[in-house]
Amino acid sequence: AEVATPVATQPKAMSPSSVTVAVEDILYEEDLLRNAFSLKYWMRYLDAKRKTPAASRNVLFERALKHLPGSYKLWRMYMRERREQLKGQCPLGAAHAQAVLVFERALIFMHKMPRIWLEYFEFLLEVPRATHTRHAFDRALRSLPVTQHERIWPLYLRFVSQLGVTETAVRVYHRYLKYEPDGAEEYIEFLLSVGRVGEAAQRLAELLNRENFVSLRGQTRHSTWLRLCRLLSENPLQVAGKLRAEAIIRGGLREFESEVGYIWVSLADLFIRQAQFEQARDVYEEAITSVMTVRDFSLVFDAYAQYEESMITNAMDSLAELEAA
Repeated sequence: AEVATPVATQPKAMSPSSVTVAVEDILYEEDLLRNAFSLKYWMRYLDAKRKTPAASRNVLFERALKHLPGSYKLWRMYMRERREQLKGQCPLGAAHAQAVLVFERALIFMHKMPRIWLEYFEFLLEVPRATHTRHAFDRALRSLPVTQHERIWPLYLRFVSQLGVTETAVRVYHRYLKYEPDGAEEYIEFLLSVGRVGEAAQRLAELLNRENFVSLRGQTRHSTWLRLCRLLSENPLQVAGKLRAEAIIRGGLREFESEVGYIWVSLADLFIRQAQFEQARDVYEEAITSVMTVRDFSLVFDAYAQYEESMITNAMDSLAELEAA
């Protein structure tokens, strides 16, 4: 269950009397009275107080950021320390909610800094705030220029893939493909991982329709065809209505002259899984007379022999059951 994230608010301004100053800190405080907007003096003070309790350092960071809210260096240091302070604590606790507020306040000033967004996402992925995290990713994509979106998408896709909500992930992937059409292979892998074979085969067919398609995963056009044929032949019910499986597989036979044995076997398997046994036998007979290489002939012949053997075995078993009855 998600914990409601408090609305990000600016911390209350602290008066000098509200901060207790140790004797050894007086010199630093005097420097800051004269140079409150100098990062150098705040960094020197923070370095001197590096061994103090976390709460005291947090107060010092808040004071520094009150004067220097646009300091990238201060915000990054502060966010890292807040994350370190949370190690070993329950991600649903108040401390995590307060850390979220710190990140949200940082992004008011640092929303054009992709590194800040990335550190925020790494933090959010550790806590169960699915809706808040998704909205944060969307805000990042709106805030950053398109040239920096490539730094956001890998984490966003990892998040939605692990979220367990397939429809949400599919919608996010559709948006991603508008930004990066070459990411279709990654989307296909995701679809197969969640059992959406029909859409995966459809996307694979669209890739093969591109004349200039080059696999980013090092797959040849032939191996991609074989994969599509396997998906079509092994899942005829899931692709029905989306693709014309027989026509697509025969398209592969026209495109390649050699190494087509597996494609012929896939076509026969398509009919077998639909209980169209005579059509399957016709495909095997056609393949035997069409293949051009010994390798393809051996592959088709072995598959044909196994098919006929299984048909004979099933017929004998059926006959035996009738006699027993």
